[in-house]
Amino acid sequence: MSGFSHLNDRGEANMVDVSGKAVTQREARAEAYVYMNEAALSLIERGDHHKGDVFGVSRVAGIQGAKLTSQLIPLCHPLMLSKIVVDLTLERAQRRVRIETKCKLDGKTGVEMEALTAASITALTLFDMVKAVDPGMRIEGLRVLEKQGGKTGYWAADGGDT
Repeated sequence: MSGFSHLNDRGEANMVDVSGKAVTQREARAEAYVYMNEAALSLIERGDHHKGDVFGVSRVAGIQGAKLTSQLIPLCHPLMLSKIVVDLTLERAQRRVRIETKCKLDGKTGVEMEALTAASITALTLFDMVKAVDPGMRIEGLRVLEKQGGKTGYWAADGGDT
């Protein structure tokens, strides 16, 4: 009908049938940025926030978010993720924290949504923990960096697709 795989022939939302697809190793990486003021950056850098380890709590939240993706996004398949990585890097010159996530599994469908959800939840948790210091923080740049596996093979952002 429309070329979208999540619509049936009547145009209704429906979960894609992946039962006939081959199991392959699949991986996706995503990123997001949280921009903030100097006071918030310094608080994170010093590690003395009264709520605890900002990066540690945010990392665990991102991992949990990836695991819960199918409960948050209606037509996503529940996946048995074999690896979830959440890295946070303080980039002082840009007054931001960079979040990079990676999700991996052996399965029949990709893990882009899980990587994006991990980055989103990590950013939201960091924001929540630091908002009293900088209520004007911005979350920007959420995107898939690369994905691999399945029929389409490898794809990378910024012209790295093959």
